[in-house]
Amino acid sequence: MRASVSIVNFGTAAIKLVSGLEKRFRLLSSWNLALSATHFSSSEDEIIIPEESLVDIEARELTTSTKCMQSDSIEQNSKSASSFEGIRDDDDIYHLGIQEDSSLVCENPQNTDMDVYGLGRMKVILRNRGWVLGSPDSCQRLPLAEYNIVCILNDLFEGSGDAALALAFFQWCEYYLHLQHGIRSTCVMIHILVAGNMNYRAVDLILYLVRKNAGEDWWPNLLLQVLLETYTIRTVLETVYSMLIDCYIRANMVNVALKLACQMKHIKLFPSPGVCNSLLGALLYMDQFELAWNFLEEMQSQGLGLNVSVITLFIHKYCVKGNVERGWQLLVTVKQHGFSPDIVAYSTLIDSLSKMSLVREAISLLFKLSLIGISLDSISVSSVIDGLCKVGEVEKAFNILKIFRLPPNIYVYNSFISKYCHDSNMTAASSTFYEISEMGLVPDCFIYTTIISGYCKMKDLKMALSFLAKMVKSGVEPSVATYTTLIEYYCRSGEVHVAENLFQKMMTEGLPPDLVAYNTLMDGYGKEGLLHKVFGLLDIMKSAGVYPDNITYNTIIYSLTVRGFVNEAHDLLYELTRRGFTPDIVTFTNIASGYVKKGNFEEAFFVWHYMSEHNLEPDVVMCSALLNGYCRTRRMAEANALFTKMIDIGLVPDLVLYNTLIHGFCSVGNLDDACNLVEWMFKQGISPDEGTHQALILGYEKKMVENPVEAAGFMLQRISLK
Repeated sequence: MRASVSIVNFGTAAIKLVSGLEKRFRLLSSWNLALSATHFSSSEDEIIIPEESLVDIEARELTTSTKCMQSDSIEQNSKSASSFEGIRDDDDIYHLGIQEDSSLVCENPQNTDMDVYGLGRMKVILRNRGWVLGSPDSCQRLPLAEYNIVCILNDLFEGSGDAALALAFFQWCEYYLHLQHGIRSTCVMIHILVAGNMNYRAVDLILYLVRKNAGEDWWPNLLLQVLLETYTIRTVLETVYSMLIDCYIRANMVNVALKLACQMKHIKLFPSPGVCNSLLGALLYMDQFELAWNFLEEMQSQGLGLNVSVITLFIHKYCVKGNVERGWQLLVTVKQHGFSPDIVAYSTLIDSLSKMSLVREAISLLFKLSLIGISLDSISVSSVIDGLCKVGEVEKAFNILKIFRLPPNIYVYNSFISKYCHDSNMTAASSTFYEISEMGLVPDCFIYTTIISGYCKMKDLKMALSFLAKMVKSGVEPSVATYTTLIEYYCRSGEVHVAENLFQKMMTEGLPPDLVAYNTLMDGYGKEGLLHKVFGLLDIMKSAGVYPDNITYNTIIYSLTVRGFVNEAHDLLYELTRRGFTPDIVTFTNIASGYVKKGNFEEAFFVWHYMSEHNLEPDVVMCSALLNGYCRTRRMAEANALFTKMIDIGLVPDLVLYNTLIHGFCSVGNLDDACNLVEWMFKQGISPDEGTHQALILGYEKKMVENPVEAAGFMLQRISLK
């Protein structure tokens, strides 16, 4: 017992210190301060409950008939058109008058759903509860004032103990008579459903209420108030309140949920542990660490304390944010206070380390867990194997597999196959694929798609289609990613019509294209100069609810420049920027390249300078585009000046850029500057290739050298020996 108390009461001070938060013990005060930042702007929105209500709420018991309460504030906020009046005669029996505008009439009850539960049973219960239903020969008439509906719901449940019976009446009023139930009758129905173990139906009604006036500040408080006024059992009220908070979390109104959790304290209630964890998770997802820690403090003050799932929530969030060190410190801190994290918490850290390519640290933690006797699960080991494969340590990945005796699973095979395909080692990838079947496992869609993508990358369409056939034959349905892989291949091969047919087939198979699929086909259209199809596809994707991103707009701009519509592309950039589009380096490079191809270097450099307004700096690709234009027009002095400027701002030229500039100098017979560039290349650790050799041959031909090929080879050899 003493140990458990120390775990609960060591508090969050040490954890918050580790997490970089202030060491503050403000429990209620910090809680209220945190809540002030939510959607509710002032204390006047809060429910003020007198002290006598706290006494009353603990003393109330379920009675044989529930009296409905009425409040001026509720009438004002609910704006209900229903009347709350009910008429009793002198014998204290309900006498229900017939009203033309608000009466429930059932002339043929056997044709309704209510007959499933027996209208006769309802009539017996209501008569026993003192309701006058009229003469047996007349139509069955019940007034629809909300007061009477509430009383009937309570009487049906109290007289039968069957929540489904009350729900049938509730739905009958709504579906057959198109009655819009008010907030009070709906809240009563919610309490009855929870008391009758029909929680799933109660959640549906609560979600309806939550969404009804979403965005209105007064609405959540009104819900809390009416649920309080209509309850009969305290434990039911506690469950309903927890459901209400959970529904606000589901509706992405987390700040409202946090506010309501605080309001519950006024009546000495608190959300269930599961809902508290959901609220913590939602706050962490929104990066509201301070509010999450404050809520955790409040949970402790309510006696809930810490548990494995809570700690794992915080560790997971720190890891997702890339702060693995803080996640580890948190785990160590709670362990020092007698708390034992489970394998899920450790697996979260191992997975994050592996994804960040910190595989040494991940392996170290894996072995430490094994040494201290913690049973490792397949997720931890598989994460390390995947991390090793991604950094190219395939042999180490196999060793880990052997050391921890992990039976190969689909996830592990995915890791190896992905690595082999990335390295274009399709022989190993194919061999590993067939090994899956030998192990009794079934390749999934991801594995098939990875293999198909690998062969497409190698331009081996025959093998790619062969694996597609295997995929379909084995009963594995191709995904959008599978189709997109093939669409990309055909677009790059210039067979846009085939890509278009595949795109149509994907849609007829019931697979809605995603943004990547649309962008891929659009890029294919753009490279072929099919502007009408580019804009047609843009309209289709928008009508399908798929919204363009930077890649989409860059593709459109590139398509315009390919057709020579550079000014139009530039105008489109201005218009998109005005609408909130944030251009990237690719956007500016496409437009600058378009101007260079037209020989308009002035506009190209205007784009260069315009980039700085968007906090962007030119990269090697953009400089290559400009240099290529200068070299093509033999403006080598300007090309050399741009190259020098590029070096000055810290850009590192690649082999393509060097070859472009060397070829430019050689084309005008300037072998001296060309050879100086080759020498500079060697100093930067970049080796010449056949393109460099061909450029020098051109230079020696311009110089009328007798054997230009031999002279170029000799020059490269001499420079390399310096």
